[in-house]
Amino acid sequence: MITIQKTNPRDAAVQRLIVELDAYQSALYPVESNHLDPVDELTKDHVHFVGAFDDKTVFGCGAVKIMPGGYGEIKRMYVAPAARWRGVGKQLIQTLEQFLMDAQVFTARLETGIYQQEALALYAKCGYQVIGPFGDYPDDPLSVFMEKELTPPAPKRLPHPG
Repeated sequence: MITIQKTNPRDAAVQRLIVELDAYQSALYPVESNHLDPVDELTKDHVHFVGAFDDKTVFGCGAVKIMPGGYGEIKRMYVAPAARWRGVGKQLIQTLEQFLMDAQVFTARLETGIYQQEALALYAKCGYQVIGPFGDYPDDPLSVFMEKELTPPAPKRLPHPG
């Protein structure tokens, strides 16, 4: 059974995933096109970092940062190759989006690379639309910027008396 839960990015097993992700992205893009948040950034109060677990083994991760512009930025999404195609990426995204909505943040943004076709397909399937650069990102031809407006929950109706 897969569970998605808050986890510490400094955990040794999570660190192995982050090293895999860094190696993967470094093989695809030059240094100036890699926008990798260091682990210290992932432990800050405005960041929610989660892991995907099968029993006690972590095989996926993702984070969302609440940004000063009133949006959340999804970062460090990764699922180990052996665990792909099980819906884990979608579960990670949904968990991060729920965290944003619980925090009253209703816009999610992300940056990914043009060579990560599986990630682009996942984000599109989850409702993300291509936008221009945001925040401090340069207009990089190797980057794809995406956004999704999250739907706040409908207010609960009180039963009508009588």
